[in-house]
Amino acid sequence: MTPAQIETAEEARLRARKSSFYRAMAILPREKRDAMFEIYSFCRAVDDIADEGGDRPTKLAGLDQWRRDIDALYAGGPPGLAAGLAAPLRRFGFAREDFLAVIDGMQMDVDADIVAPDAQTLDLYCDRVASAVGRLSVRVFGLPEAEGVALAHHLGRALQLTNILRDIDEDAGIGRLYLPRENLANAGIADSTPEKVVALPNLDAVCAPLMAQAKQHFERADAIMAGQKRDTIRAPKIMSLAYGAIWRRLAARGFARPRAKIKTPKIVLLGAILYYGIF
Repeated sequence: MTPAQIETAEEARLRARKSSFYRAMAILPREKRDAMFEIYSFCRAVDDIADEGGDRPTKLAGLDQWRRDIDALYAGGPPGLAAGLAAPLRRFGFAREDFLAVIDGMQMDVDADIVAPDAQTLDLYCDRVASAVGRLSVRVFGLPEAEGVALAHHLGRALQLTNILRDIDEDAGIGRLYLPRENLANAGIADSTPEKVVALPNLDAVCAPLMAQAKQHFERADAIMAGQKRDTIRAPKIMSLAYGAIWRRLAARGFARPRAKIKTPKIVLLGAILYYGIF
């Protein structure tokens, strides 16, 4: 990806406009909002490298370029692709390791299509692609360090597990299966071929433990937010409510075919924005 192809915060905002992320971040003061869209732009750029066309060496080279530019950003050199992060970094003091963790998470998808990882590997993946983003974000939101890290841990995993459960058919279509191998084994399933797994009549038994884990993480995240100042948890609370609504729809629908596509209920998102964005 060339520098001309890297999204600015404004371009990232336009790209994200239809997402619950956009609606949650739009309520923030401008400086914080722009910082969040720079984080979003970074995440989209490295995610596109991992998911879009191109051979593995090209993708690895793209991710390595981002690593070099993040290192340069923190070393005070020319930041290249990471130039848009310079001002937010000065303002919010992000940890370099969290940017690198996000890149490492994307590389997990590049190194090989993830198919039925063990539970520990799945948790590492969730930490890198979701909770690391949360650790960057909570600095912008202004939460205390310990509570912010804990919120990023739990809310990041809640959102990512919900994404995995919502997108099992889409992921299977590109040869990926994020359901843990332990869940398959416990359900008596030996063949982890993605297309075969998502066609199983007893897929509920495989997904139920992840549903329970996501629920526990939502509950822990909500408990942390309940003890924080309202203006520091507006955006993450909206994300929690939006994805919690998706989780509840998944629970009501189940995982037997045919599976209707799950979307965020607009009334839930609108209510959250009104409640946490205005009052």
